Amino acid sequence: MLGLIVTDHIFRAFPDLPEGELAKVRASVVNSSALAEVAASLDLGVALFLGKGEDASGGREKPSILADALEALIGAVYMDRGWDGAADVVMRLFGERMTEAAAGPGGQDYKTRLQELSARVLEELPHYVVLAEGPDHAKQFHATVYLGAEPRGAGEGRSKKQAEQAAARVAWERLAAEMGQLEGAS
Repeated sequence: MLGLIVTDHIFRAFPDLPEGELAKVRASVVNSSALAEVAASLDLGVALFLGKGEDASGGREKPSILADALEALIGAVYMDRGWDGAADVVMRLFGERMTEAAAGPGGQDYKTRLQELSARVLEELPHYVVLAEGPDHAKQFHATVYLGAEPRGAGEGRSKKQAEQAAARVAWERLAAEMGQLEGAS
């Protein structure tokens, strides 16, 4: 259901986007990482019925389980409330992501956006330092992104990729704001 609703929405909402860009917008939402992030933000894990072993091994925080649970929830809403009800839930949960992804290169991919901006403005590329802590079933990752020797952003996530994206978003927003201030002063 998620794939159908997202595809229908982006096709109607962004009729001028080329097919390849529409596919990128769809992929920014219809993937296990995005589903797991949204499910975690809803604290969906606490509502799951899990076996003792899965519960004991941190199953309520596993991205694959969270992603599957959110997909099941959207399917259940569809069964109970039909297309309109499911579409309403999907748009509330993923509408902003789709809009950001359709806005331009990189979309939700802040690592790409930061790399493009820093290469253009500072003529240097970002590099990341990532640390992990916690047991294997519930690792937490902490990333710091550097431009040159200067730390420009930090972020956390349940995966290395999520932590790097969070750090890149902070750095991109700071650098974009600095560029806006510089452009406003000139």
